[in-house]
Amino acid sequence: MKLRLMFPWKRAPLDCEAVMRQLWDYLDNELTSERMDAIRGHLAMCARCYPQYDFEREFLTNLSRLRPQHSNPAMLRARVIDALQRSGFDDGGTK
Repeated sequence: MKLRLMFPWKRAPLDCEAVMRQLWDYLDNELTSERMDAIRGHLAMCARCYPQYDFEREFLTNLSRLRPQHSNPAMLRARVIDALQRSGFDDGGTK
């Protein structure tokens, strides 16, 4: 507690829930450098969060390898809209 009084800019370490909520933003490098460092530090020490991070990182790596080979944005868009409509989503007539 004294450390916070002496150094008010020091923040409490992130908990697992906070890290998981921001994991995709972290992997996309879309956070502030301070938040990136905090999450990186948490992942380096947390045996609970690291496997999820590792899985999602590998998923994105493999997805980026496949994307140029199997990319058809028009077909993907049509499939997504079709699936949403079957689920009851109304696109507002923006086909």
